[in-house]
Amino acid sequence: MMRTVQLAISDTVYAAALRDALSHSGPWHVEIVERPNPAVPCVLVLDELNFERVSLPLVQPERVVLISRQDPELLARAWDAGIVSVASLDDTLPTVLLAVMAASLRLRKNLETAGGISPTVASIPARLTPAEPISKPRRCRTP
Repeated sequence: MMRTVQLAISDTVYAAALRDALSHSGPWHVEIVERPNPAVPCVLVLDELNFERVSLPLVQPERVVLISRQDPELLARAWDAGIVSVASLDDTLPTVLLAVMAASLRLRKNLETAGGISPTVASIPARLTPAEPISKPRRCRTP
């Protein structure tokens, strides 16, 4: 299943490097965009500038990965917006890839539980003990 990621990052070199890393790490459809579109059900990777451009409250903020400097005021705004994945500008690409993968898993889980893309199947809880004993207790013979 192809997963979509919107990269709204002003640094074109960094955005291209992240796009290439995602393309080589799995079935990702990566779109480099000037302005993020939160209406599309995908992972959004934003830098500080694009985070300031999106309207709050965010729809499904757990799918957003913010790449920023470690400014306490900015991080507080991101936390208040519901963003749970923040990567530093100094983080390596594999670290950012992990954040994107985690956001994708959260998005997929939310879509499945909301009846989005995948149908939900009513689950029946497993019993801890069988309804009827499988075997009868036996006595151990000793010589």
